[in-house]
Amino acid sequence: MENKSNTLSVVIPVYNEEDNILPLVRAVHNALIEERRQWELLIVDDGSSDDTWSRLQRAQSEFGDHVRIFELNKNFGQTAAMQAGLDKSRGELVVTMDGDLQNDPKDIPLLLEELLEKDLDMVSGWRKNRQDKAITRLIPSFLANKLIGKVTGIKLRDYGCSLKAYRSDAIKRLSLYGDMHRFIPAWVAVTTRPTRIAEVPVRHHARQAGKSKYNLTRISAVIIDLISVFFFLRYESRPGHFFGGIGLTLGAFSFLIFAGLFILKFWAGEPIGDRLWLPLGITTMLASVQLMTVGVLAEMMTRTYFEASKQKSYVIRNEDDNAPETWHSIDDDI
Repeated sequence: MENKSNTLSVVIPVYNEEDNILPLVRAVHNALIEERRQWELLIVDDGSSDDTWSRLQRAQSEFGDHVRIFELNKNFGQTAAMQAGLDKSRGELVVTMDGDLQNDPKDIPLLLEELLEKDLDMVSGWRKNRQDKAITRLIPSFLANKLIGKVTGIKLRDYGCSLKAYRSDAIKRLSLYGDMHRFIPAWVAVTTRPTRIAEVPVRHHARQAGKSKYNLTRISAVIIDLISVFFFLRYESRPGHFFGGIGLTLGAFSFLIFAGLFILKFWAGEPIGDRLWLPLGITTMLASVQLMTVGVLAEMMTRTYFEASKQKSYVIRNEDDNAPETWHSIDDDI
């Protein structure tokens, strides 16, 4: 087995990108033609319904076995496809990017240089001159970046750029689900210092082939995922503090209501049966008990979760487990 101290894995999830596959693989090779470290290219087909898989097979046949291809059983989503590629990657350094050729593979050496020279765990691309439509992409992305930065505390100008470089041990600590690929910097920051995360300007090209998979309907998904990120970043290992805190607050409010009603009943001698405060106090008391109970149960489930083995968020259809460990090196081009 090769020494991983000088190896690179490039991970690219694709979905219905048949016309971009061969140009993409060629562009990655051209970008890494002077790369001295050994490298592999992993492309994960996220259950495409077009000719993407056969184009991937042709690319592997043309360029070599260091182009490793995987086909998911169905369309699990970009995050699951990216996780599949990360799980199968073998390099100490990992680069992720989109497969639509809007990210430029020529920026890969730039990100790696920043990562290694400054001893970082992650370098994210910043599409400074983004080539997308303002209404459907640029404005929602700008607002999302501001909101994500505010909630997570990680100040990046472009969370949505898939072109990122990582140290393998930093990215492989994570398990990505749902649409969490948008929040990778925040997840990385859970296990490393924010000062070990950087951002550099990268090229961005207009889409030349295929159709974009993004539209305004994604905004609601981003907001829901952001709420999940906020919860997990602060309460992943202690959910009882979240639910218990709300429960105790409601319990205190209920206590004040009953204390006031007690004074009215037994001190002032006024009837309390027809006052709205009575059902409100009962409701908040019951809610308090329920939330604190949920908090205890959540703590028990969290313990079980951390002790149990984690399941994958994808199923691979085509994979050769007996394939030799093949890398591409500059000597192959001589």
